[in-house]
Amino acid sequence: MIDFDIPADVAALRDQIRAFVNDKIVPYETDARLTRHGPDDGLRAELVGLAREAGLLTFQAPRRFGGGREPSHREQAVLFEAAGWSTLGPIALNCAAPDEGNMFLLGRVANDEQVEQFLIPVIDGRQRSVFAMTEPGGAGSDPNQLNTTAEFDGTHYVINGRKWLITGANGARTWIIMARVAPNPHGPDGPTLFLCEAGPHGPEGLVIERVMNTMDRNYVEGHGVVRFTDLRLPASAVLGDVGQALRYAQLRLAPARLTHCMRWLGAASRAQSIAIKHARERTAFGKTLGEHQGVGFMIADNEIALQQCRLAIWWACWTLDMGDRGTGRHESSMVKAYVSEELFKVADRCVQILGGIGISDETPVGMIFSDMRAFRLYDGPTEVHKYAIARQVLRP
Repeated sequence: MIDFDIPADVAALRDQIRAFVNDKIVPYETDARLTRHGPDDGLRAELVGLAREAGLLTFQAPRRFGGGREPSHREQAVLFEAAGWSTLGPIALNCAAPDEGNMFLLGRVANDEQVEQFLIPVIDGRQRSVFAMTEPGGAGSDPNQLNTTAEFDGTHYVINGRKWLITGANGARTWIIMARVAPNPHGPDGPTLFLCEAGPHGPEGLVIERVMNTMDRNYVEGHGVVRFTDLRLPASAVLGDVGQALRYAQLRLAPARLTHCMRWLGAASRAQSIAIKHARERTAFGKTLGEHQGVGFMIADNEIALQQCRLAIWWACWTLDMGDRGTGRHESSMVKAYVSEELFKVADRCVQILGGIGISDETPVGMIFSDMRAFRLYDGPTEVHKYAIARQVLRP
């Protein structure tokens, strides 16, 4: 049976994270550096500095890299929810996507030299990372449609292709690039992950064409369109083994789906708390909003949904922690599909309760609502997950 008790040390850390986010980070939600493309790098650096000062930066990192507390998946569920109380909280604490998922992957697959060059600076909050997979007309929910190519000449890989919706591309230093190694006489081929270090002026062959306008604004520097033109990387740039990119992507995606759910559960809980306060204080037709049955029902529906989402997340995390029960791919798909839809409904009901101020910048609820719409598409639309779930269930 699953034990629903939260250990005392985890509860204490949860309360510390929640207090930090509420007291130190929430005031930044009206900062001008939170743009339509998300927080800029200047705002991120300031927030990361606050978390470092509080001793909370990258709390989820493995202990072997120094400073991390290496919580289990179930413990992460409690802690990431607390971090998500503000959409800026995970950014400050360095447990936001895509860095959090990239750190998890690099910690599992990278060799010692790659860890030192590409992972440690991300854990330290000194640089950001990207996972460059999604393509216009190519890889996305189905990474098998990968069009970006990598030609191996015996010493270097030459990468050509175009990516889009690459979160945080503008200003990122650690790049994980998925490309298809063409058949060659020098060794194996197939979808492969490559590591690349970028800077203000390159490397040559990596160009950020533009930052896309999207409905969400909770990721640092938004989502970019990227072009690779004869990008040359040494053989040592291969992350893991050639031809294993799809397996590594799944290793990353199952836990990352759940950490998305954890963070957004925190944000939805914040929206609910704002709606409850408004329902207690705002009057209409001779009584508070909360005394009107329709509003009361919406608040009750939200409470039910939030707790059901929390329990679903904990169940999938328990499955991951019991490592012999599989990869968690099926369970995380079910939870992602359910939680993303339910939390969107929670945010929508909060907007209805707040009325006009629910779609304004007077509270963060409008931004949470917009971000929740996008959350339904992160790591695959709901329908894609349902397709995968059905295939698993229908398998003989």
